[in-house]
Amino acid sequence: MVQDAPSRILFVCLGNIIRSPLAEGVMRTLAPDLHLDSAGTGGWHVGKPPHPGAIAAGALRGYDISMLAARRFDSEDFRDFDMIVTMDAENLASVKRIQPQESVVPVTRLLDHAPETGVEDVPDPYYTGDFEPALDLIEAGCRGLLRDLGR
Repeated sequence: MVQDAPSRILFVCLGNIIRSPLAEGVMRTLAPDLHLDSAGTGGWHVGKPPHPGAIAAGALRGYDISMLAARRFDSEDFRDFDMIVTMDAENLASVKRIQPQESVVPVTRLLDHAPETGVEDVPDPYYTGDFEPALDLIEAGCRGLLRDLGR
């Protein structure tokens, strides 16, 4: 493992009901020793469980995200996490906008860690209904993230 590799990772998407909870669920399976959480840049779904389509897609692959509840990303997350991983460029920009100037917490997109996919952003199934292709990308991104962390 890379010395001083992040052990507290936060995944961020728009509403915290599909992509970031799926990333949290995938990573919990791949690296159960890490401290993981997910959040959304928007507050529409705070306190609600993940989208039923996300729960179903995850369950088909052995990821149980049904117990998670949406929460909103805030500036304190820069204190509580070693790394913040967003699902797309829009959320990357939103997170960086509120990043404290003194913060050294790295902020990346998930698919920055999976260049072999040829895709930069995980598309939002909230609008497309395409949960399986999004989950394929999330799995690739999580495996790449672990590889980049030397795990």
